[in-house]
Amino acid sequence: MADLVAEHIAALKDEDWAIREEAATRLGGQKDARAVAPLVALLRDRDRSVRDAAVAALTAIGAPSVPAAGACLADPDLGVQEAASAVLASIADGRVLDPLLRALASADWIVRMHAAKALGRIRDAGAVGPLVPLLQDKVKAVREEAGGALAAIGDPAIPALLNALAHDEWLVRLHAVESLGKTKSPRAVEPLLSTLFKDGDSAVREDAVRALGEIGDPKAVDFLFTAMREPGLRTLAVEALGRIGDRRAVSALVDVVAGTNPPPATRPVAGCGDQWNEEIVTKGAAVRALGSIGDDRAIPALVAALEPTYTRSEAAAALTKFGAKTIPALIPLLTHQDENLRYHVKETLALVGWRPGRV
Repeated sequence: MADLVAEHIAALKDEDWAIREEAATRLGGQKDARAVAPLVALLRDRDRSVRDAAVAALTAIGAPSVPAAGACLADPDLGVQEAASAVLASIADGRVLDPLLRALASADWIVRMHAAKALGRIRDAGAVGPLVPLLQDKVKAVREEAGGALAAIGDPAIPALLNALAHDEWLVRLHAVESLGKTKSPRAVEPLLSTLFKDGDSAVREDAVRALGEIGDPKAVDFLFTAMREPGLRTLAVEALGRIGDRRAVSALVDVVAGTNPPPATRPVAGCGDQWNEEIVTKGAAVRALGSIGDDRAIPALVAALEPTYTRSEAAAALTKFGAKTIPALIPLLTHQDENLRYHVKETLALVGWRPGRV
C-alpha cells in the first residue's frame, strides 16, 4: 500500500508552489507526526501561500508540532519566528514555556502578540511578571493579548493586575481593568469600584463599569445605580446591571424605559441628528437588561416599549424571554393602527407559542 504521508512529504519539495501548498494542506489533514520537520522547513518557503499552508498544517497536527515550533522562536529569520509563534498561539503547552517567555521581548510585535496568546493557553503563574509590562506595549494587539493571557491565568495574576490599577500610565490601568473583568473574580470587585469613582481617566472608568458587569457580583448593584447618574457611564451601567441580573435593578430599569426621572442633560449621538441622543440608547440598553433579568414586573414596561420605534425590536425580543406570560398583554395590540407594531406583536406571540384562535 502506498504511503501517502511519505508521498506528500516528498511533494513539499516540488518546484510548483501550488503542489507544495496542496501537499502541506493534505499533511495537515493526515495529522502524522512524521510531517512536522518537513513542514517546519517549509516556513522558509518563498511563497506566502505555501508558508500559510505549513502554519495551518502544523497547527492541525497539534501536540507533535509544539517542540519544533518552540525551537523556531530562536530562529534568526523573523518570518520563521512569526510563523512559529502563530502556530503556538493555538497549540502551545508547557514544553515551550521558556522560549515563549523569551519571545515576549522580541523586537517583532507579531511574535510578542502570538507569544502572549500562547502563554494564555499554558496558564503558568510564572508568566505573570513578564506579561504585565506588555500592558503598556506600543501595539494595541499586543496589549490586548497580554491582558487576555493574564485573565486566562486567573488568580495568580490578580495581585499584579490590582497593582496595575495604580499605574501612572492610563493604558496600563485600562488593560488591567479589562483583564480583571475577564477573570470574573469577586476579589476584583472592590478595587474596580474604587477605580470607577476615583480614576481620573474616563476610558478607564467606563471599562471599570464593563468589568463589573462581566464579573456579575451583586455587590456592585447599588454603586451602578450611582454610576447611572453620570452621562458618560449611564448606558454602560444599565448594561452592567443586565449582565449581573439582580432583581433589585428592575425598578430602576423600568424607570429608564418609561422615561421617569431622566437625566437633566443628555448628549447627542454622533451621526444620528438632533432626534437621537444618548438617553434613547440607554432606553434600548434598559429594555435588553430587563429581558436578561426576566422579572415579571418588567412585562408592562416592555409592552409599552413596543410603541416607540427606537425600542420596538428590542422590546419584542425581550418579551419572548418571558414566554406565554406575555400573551394577555400582547393580544390587545393585534388591532393597533401601526402595521409595523402589529407585525412585531404577531411575531412575538408566535415565538411564545400563541396561535390565532387559541387563548
